[in-house]
Amino acid sequence: MHILYLPAFARQYKKLPTEIQNLAEKKEILFRENPFDPRLKTHKLSGALEGFYAFSINSSYRIIFDFEDKKHTARFYRVGTHDIYE
Repeated sequence: MHILYLPAFARQYKKLPTEIQNLAEKKEILFRENPFDPRLKTHKLSGALEGFYAFSINSSYRIIFDFEDKKHTARFYRVGTHDIYE
C-alpha cells in the first residue's frame, strides 16, 4: 500500500502530541498491511465526507483518507480529534 500525505495532513500531524504521532506510526503499519484490519476500526464516512474513510489511532484521534486507485494507493487528508469531521 502506497500512501500520499496531503499538505493539510502533514501540517496537522506535526502538531499532534508525540505519543499520538508514535501510535499513528504503529497504526500506519497495520494500515499498509490491511486498511480494513479490525484493530483500525476503518469505516466509511457519510454526509459532506461521503466517499472518504476514517480509521482510529485511539479513542480520540482519527485519520481521514480515500483510495486513489483500487485500494493500492491511499491519500491521507486529515488527522486529529473528532473536530476533523467538521
